[in-house]
Amino acid sequence: MPTSRYQLLVDRFAADIRAGRLQAGVRLPTHRALAQREGVALVTASRVYAELAALGLVSGETGRGTFVRETQLPPGHGIDQATVARGMLDLNFNYPSVPGQAELLRTALRNLAAAGDLEALLRYQPHAGRPVERAAVADHLAQTGLHVSAEQVLVVTGAQHGLAVAVLGLLQPGNVVAVDALTYPGFKIVAETHRVELAPIPARGQGPDLEALDALCRQRRVRAVYCMPTLQNPLGWVLDRPQRQRLAEIARQHDLILIEDAAYAFLVSDVPPPLAAFAPERTVYVSGYSKSVAAGLRVGFVVAPLRWVATLERVIRATNWNTPGVMTAIACQWLKDGTVARCEAQKRLDAQARQALAAQVLAGMPTVGHPSSYFLWLPLPEDMRADQVAMALMREQVSVSTAEPFAASAQVPHALRLALGSVPLGALRGALEQVRRAVGDY
Repeated sequence: MPTSRYQLLVDRFAADIRAGRLQAGVRLPTHRALAQREGVALVTASRVYAELAALGLVSGETGRGTFVRETQLPPGHGIDQATVARGMLDLNFNYPSVPGQAELLRTALRNLAAAGDLEALLRYQPHAGRPVERAAVADHLAQTGLHVSAEQVLVVTGAQHGLAVAVLGLLQPGNVVAVDALTYPGFKIVAETHRVELAPIPARGQGPDLEALDALCRQRRVRAVYCMPTLQNPLGWVLDRPQRQRLAEIARQHDLILIEDAAYAFLVSDVPPPLAAFAPERTVYVSGYSKSVAAGLRVGFVVAPLRWVATLERVIRATNWNTPGVMTAIACQWLKDGTVARCEAQKRLDAQARQALAAQVLAGMPTVGHPSSYFLWLPLPEDMRADQVAMALMREQVSVSTAEPFAASAQVPHALRLALGSVPLGALRGALEQVRRAVGDY
């Protein structure tokens, strides 16, 4: 069977891009110009570009055209990179650490070994955690303004597992979930895996456009809202009390489930209570100790209304069977003896120091962030392509994330998300100076 004209065009463009004959950043002919040049229908030209976009070779940008992508940059850069090459300065992922954490673990393991109940931790645990562990989490949450019973707490294997538990337990494939137009990539992966549709909410000042959310709910059957009210990732906003009250009001009016991600909330003090305190009957609150203590401490928790607890517990059983006994015992001991609180206080100061340094190095650049967060958003000029800047930095041994992993809509802004929490503080200035030079070079 002869190869179609459409496939020949796709293959030719793909070969030229991969061979470097069409370089990253080159603007391709418009759909209409391509159709006229190649003697094909407009719909065929559009199909060619759609296929190239699906292959990750081009990107179409509303009002700007179709551009060749930087193919040497790993696909999904900023979320699929599980490891960073030796010598790379990592401004891509956040795994903040403070001095002395390894010694904390040594002490905890010694204490655990001497406690006398080690044998019990090696057996299967209750699916949602032991009552004493659930109570320890509830007591800690009370200090944040969220007062819940131990029965409402379910212990999970990290906050990412908690998000998956919430989605699998409370949503069905095909449900629509409203999210910020720029949102946490980990939730996008959960939604994609469960075949949940994400509907982006545009930003408005320091937060989502809640009236746009209300309008969306009137137009479509939205089932839930995923949000990060305190230190939104990647933009760093903190919703004030009126915004939280309005979001709770919209949720009640349209019978929405609220999924509140509080992974970074510990970094900000003197903030309104969690969203779960404003709409406790319909909010699932998810967090963990990977950011506040250590990335290897895969212990998190889900807080939910009592009517949903049994459903969520079944999902934990299906996805993980039970909580990690040894790690959960360590986490709860650290909750009780104040270790978690001390780590959180240290990291608040550490994040503030890193933000102050970033503000100094990147002075004059249009950064977006919060003075207590571990990340920074850097919009790029209109004529600058984020994939090219990211690739240039990678060649200089600096890893950054583009906006693509965070974008919930087809329109992806040209911007970088800079994670400030993983590079040693002594090396952070040099890494940020390289970012400044790379952006300046373009």
